[in-house]
Amino acid sequence: MDTNNDFEIINDIEKQLLKDIDQSWYSFLKKERNKEYYHNLIEKLTSSYQKTNIYPDLYDILKPMKIISKAEVKVVIIGQDPYHTPLVADGLAFSSKQNKIPPSLKNIFKEIKSDLNIVNESPDLTSWAKQGVFLINSVLSVEENKAKSHHKLGWSDFVINLIKDLDKNIQLIFVLWGNDAQKYEKYLNNAIVIKGVHPSPLARGGFFGGKYFSKINDILKQQNKLPIDWRTY
Repeated sequence: MDTNNDFEIINDIEKQLLKDIDQSWYSFLKKERNKEYYHNLIEKLTSSYQKTNIYPDLYDILKPMKIISKAEVKVVIIGQDPYHTPLVADGLAFSSKQNKIPPSLKNIFKEIKSDLNIVNESPDLTSWAKQGVFLINSVLSVEENKAKSHHKLGWSDFVINLIKDLDKNIQLIFVLWGNDAQKYEKYLNNAIVIKGVHPSPLARGGFFGGKYFSKINDILKQQNKLPIDWRTY
């Protein structure tokens, strides 16, 4: 994506943020970039990156929009913050750069094993994203070792508007695990919503038994869409 041909770039931070975005997202981004909150967000993000370590890497913040087009999205799974420890967050909700599987993802994999008898060892969820699973956090950046440090940066407006834009597509499946994700249900009008307890170990097992992944595939089959191969590579 040559953003210079499409947008007046605010600064180098925004240039890296928007680099290689699939062009199907341009119309959404053009609307957001005309709003005051967006300019404030870029300003605060720029200041944060200049002062401290921020995760994920700037290029990866909008990674879901760089992997697939808007028309390819079938399922939206909403996470919370990116992982705030070094070399873990990769821009996809619940996914990880490291070989070590984070606790919430470990529980997701346990549920997939119980539901579909699939055993996953790679925490890289890019294979899901390439099939149309849009893995988006509710906050898209975080300061190193400071969970929820970017909750007031302006990402909430961006993500809410993104969810509304996605919901214009006919009957996408939205997966809302936990209270934070379920707050977004009020913005959905067309979606098929699957809800459950957050996969965090702090939820003390309430996540298990939801059969979310077979439910998603059953719905996709009913929609004459290819089901998701929930294996990771």
